[in-house]
Amino acid sequence: MIYLSASDIEKVVKHEEVVSIIEEAMRLYESKNFVQPDRITVTRGETETYLYMPCFTDEMKGTKFLTLFSENAAKGIPTIQGLMMLNDNETGKVACMMDGSTLTAYRTGAVGSCGIKHTTPENVSKLGVVGTGVQGFYQCLYASRIRPIKDIYVFDIFADKAADFAERVKAALPGVEVHVMATVEELVQKAEVIVTVTTSRKPVIPNDPELIKGKHFVGIGSYKPIMQEYPEAVFKAVDEIFIDVDFAKEETGDLANPLREGWIKEENVHTLGKYLDSDIEVNKTTLYKSVGMALFDVCVATYIYKKALELNIGTELDL
Repeated sequence: MIYLSASDIEKVVKHEEVVSIIEEAMRLYESKNFVQPDRITVTRGETETYLYMPCFTDEMKGTKFLTLFSENAAKGIPTIQGLMMLNDNETGKVACMMDGSTLTAYRTGAVGSCGIKHTTPENVSKLGVVGTGVQGFYQCLYASRIRPIKDIYVFDIFADKAADFAERVKAALPGVEVHVMATVEELVQKAEVIVTVTTSRKPVIPNDPELIKGKHFVGIGSYKPIMQEYPEAVFKAVDEIFIDVDFAKEETGDLANPLREGWIKEENVHTLGKYLDSDIEVNKTTLYKSVGMALFDVCVATYIYKKALELNIGTELDL
């Protein structure tokens, strides 16, 4: 068995390749040729969440174990911690363990940019990011490889956190201008594509149809029915709504609540995987909402594992 640390994963990952892996995972999702039990979610109070996410494909079996401690950010510790385990398909033997938070960061960045790739014009150059945690950073990295991003507008309710985030993005993306915005309204006004990466229980986007019209939104943050990043105006304005998995309609408040309130109808919500090989009208107002799934993790982890073997990267462990 090999163990792959965060630095090991960073050595083997190529962003464009991970986006392609996510696209293939979306096609596999549509084919239903995999086994993915419902993920087990355990909560303790309002600040602790534990996720257990198994999935089995013809190529590999895997399970991701994550903890999400919402108060970690105030301690300077990433919210997400965990491990990914891959099992040999023929024997069940543990083939690889890898850092789960780094895997999640890379695969979620790719899931977000897969949405950008297929629902926005190729020439968009102005990106807005609401929420400046770890995942906000990876959304910037991936988006800048999918589109010719020249300006990134960032907002966080903690101004000092947004300023630190901007410096890290500038260092990682030389030549890209990074602007810290005083309000979300300013961010939405200036950006063409807006990515939200928060766990807010109330909308973080202004409830203003005129401000929203013609924009492209990518929702990454909310993953529970009690969380909702988008207001009614977004659902009234959007022409197309895409999701990564069908259960997003029940799992996130960004879809469950609008469906219940009648702001949108279920037939207006489509899985992106059905449209990867066909043209989507991108000169409209769009929303792509992701909640993620274990299939993404297994596919990306398998890619990382194979590349690590090729490059002789990782630490051998005896179990």
